[in-house]
Amino acid sequence: MKTLLILRHAKSSWADPGMTDHSRPLNARGKRDAPRIGQLLTERGLQPDCILSSTAKRARSTAKRVVEGGGLVCKPKYVDELYLAPAETYIELLRRQPGEYQRILVIGHNPGLEELVAALTGERLALPTAALVQVEFRLETWFELPNRGSARLVAHWEPRELD
Repeated sequence: MKTLLILRHAKSSWADPGMTDHSRPLNARGKRDAPRIGQLLTERGLQPDCILSSTAKRARSTAKRVVEGGGLVCKPKYVDELYLAPAETYIELLRRQPGEYQRILVIGHNPGLEELVAALTGERLALPTAALVQVEFRLETWFELPNRGSARLVAHWEPRELD
């Protein structure tokens, strides 16, 4: 059994209109929500074996705060190809992960993450910032991950539910 945790980056700031999309930082709400997701992972026994994150500043900051908030031991791996990636890019990246990883957390962007959830589970979910989805697969290795409809949607959390 493999578990995939899908997290949209926390809320980012639009305060500087001259800033590139890739460089946008988290706003106050994002800085508050990301550690709460880390706490949730630890409280639910969902600490990931691997964290794969987009290289965008808001995703990197989300990853850092999730790790700190949950006291997680694994260090995030920042992957250029996850910046604004479609679902297929996530699937290909997951297939390249070692079989010993039982639980992987990916941190990225919409619409790719919503497409990923739909492709894997057949469920169409809206993923606001800092939303987390847990899906499970009956797989021995990540290499076996099919393109469509193979996962069971286990849970879906949004930051407002954690207050």
